[in-house]
Amino acid sequence: MEAFLVSTGIVALGEMGDKTQLLALLLAARFRRPVPIVLGILVATLVNHALAGLVGEGIARALGPDVLRWTIGLSFLAMAGWMLVPDKIDEEAEGGTQRFGVFGTTVLAFFLAEMGDKTQIATVALAARYAELGAVVAGTTLGMMIANVPAVLLGDVVAKKVSMRLVHAIAAAIFAVLGVLTLANAGQLF
Repeated sequence: MEAFLVSTGIVALGEMGDKTQLLALLLAARFRRPVPIVLGILVATLVNHALAGLVGEGIARALGPDVLRWTIGLSFLAMAGWMLVPDKIDEEAEGGTQRFGVFGTTVLAFFLAEMGDKTQIATVALAARYAELGAVVAGTTLGMMIANVPAVLLGDVVAKKVSMRLVHAIAAAIFAVLGVLTLANAGQLF
């Protein structure tokens, strides 16, 4: 349960103000069809995070416990710093066209926008940290949905009401705490 809750919380906070949340706002404004956009986000996230989780699981098996602990701990600390860097929408991710329909455009745009993104890298690290791959992927996917569904449904009202600096600072603090705890708890990694 810890893997699911930590994964959900980290991604939900980390996704606030992220380029994919901005992409959700753009798609909602452009297409004004929330159901296929939300379903597209769900499908793209599940596929992307499942692949990232498999990579993280493979890393966990390939490295010894000491190397893994240091790698994960330092990755979490790096993520803490990265959370403080504001995101902008990638031009390629924004450039979907109608020929794929609303759902297809959303799946393609979100999948591409998540490649190498903070939440994808966080999913790799979380899957390496926790042995429960399904819980990590379910949690990171739920976190994406928590952050992006309101963006689709409420549009730019959300962006105007929430301080992204505060949200990113909270997420950075959580990553920093996880990094320090991972480095400090050598025997309790798995």
